[in-house]
Amino acid sequence: MNRSYTHLTSEERYHISVLRKTKISLSEIARILGRNKSTISRELERNTGNRGYRHKQAGEFAQSRKRKGNKQITPFGFAYISHLIEQDWSPEQINGRLKVMGWIDVPSVERIYLFIYADKKDGGKLYTHLRCQKKRRKRYASGQQRRGQIVDRRDIDERPAVVDERSRFGDFEGDTVVGNKHKGVLLTFADRKTRLCVIRAHKNRRAGLIASSSIKALKSFNVHTVTYDNGKEFARHNEVAQALNFDVYFAKPYASWQRGTNENMNGLIRQYLPKSVRLDDVTIEQTQFIEERLNNRPRKVLGYQIPLEVLSRC
Repeated sequence: MNRSYTHLTSEERYHISVLRKTKISLSEIARILGRNKSTISRELERNTGNRGYRHKQAGEFAQSRKRKGNKQITPFGFAYISHLIEQDWSPEQINGRLKVMGWIDVPSVERIYLFIYADKKDGGKLYTHLRCQKKRRKRYASGQQRRGQIVDRRDIDERPAVVDERSRFGDFEGDTVVGNKHKGVLLTFADRKTRLCVIRAHKNRRAGLIASSSIKALKSFNVHTVTYDNGKEFARHNEVAQALNFDVYFAKPYASWQRGTNENMNGLIRQYLPKSVRLDDVTIEQTQFIEERLNNRPRKVLGYQIPLEVLSRC
């Protein structure tokens, strides 16, 4: 007779190992032990080793998982993790960063997700800080109008090999993010080595405005190169390059992966300003807030270091 669920005993595991050797079905084993078939199936799936199901080894596997699952997070730990979630860090970033910081018994990514969902069940709002993954829509014909009209365009193939190495600060990638119904635009830059981001908001993307804004945005950095998207808004790139004494290159049309650092950053920005939002009324305070969040968020690609930390060592 089936019972309400309890963990399998060592005796039951012994019987399972014996009965498995007789080649009888899982349903029959479950009937003999008075267990659900799913319990037997789960036990075999989780606790079968390289040499098959052995009852002593199965018990050790189960105990090991139990010890790992019972790691207690202190009230301080919960408070600190809550703070990081509210800073828009993902569970994976929190887990990786705490390991870098030398925490003992760092909660797993799954444990942090469970904490967030438990908070949601209790009426909390931590879940609202999780990123919402959406399919990226590919741009096709609409991009035709933005390409092929840039004078003195230097192709990415001419870019020095050192830029590909990501070994120095000052090799930026640049692009624009357009608001809903083409209302407003964000000018964005991302450094290839540190992942530092720079964001500026504008009412439109006229080439003159984008050029002057680029100069103001980058003048405090020692820039070596900038690799732009092929948009016409970057048509006055020579003015920027001459003003700040760096070289400009352009990715190939429809090859956004050649500016992967910047593309990834634009995706992170969408966490705060989704595609449904107009950008013509975005304030300086808003862009500074987003910059601060992203430049202080650990990145897996940086070994869970923070962009500003990496920059401080350049």
